[in-house]
Amino acid sequence: MPLEIQIRPEAGPGATDASTVTLIGSLDTATAPELERQLAPVLAGPIKDIVFDLAQLKFISSAGLRVFATTRKTLKDRGGQVFFTHMQPQIQEVFPA
Repeated sequence: MPLEIQIRPEAGPGATDASTVTLIGSLDTATAPELERQLAPVLAGPIKDIVFDLAQLKFISSAGLRVFATTRKTLKDRGGQVFFTHMQPQIQEVFPA
């Protein structure tokens, strides 16, 4: 299953520091490099926080978890954070406790 990636900056005052990334489909070994490629320019900017909307993410592998971990480290180093919303049960199962 392919992965559709939608990245949008948050609206409102001070929102240029945050973006929402909606993932639709499967985040696995085949699709993780595309997510990394699309996140690179976002992470190169002044962004501090990223919200991953996982409502329509059907599957995630360790390659996908690695993308989340490296994104989290990059943002943490600049005082930012990563948030996950609408996590489906099958996705929540593979997240470290």
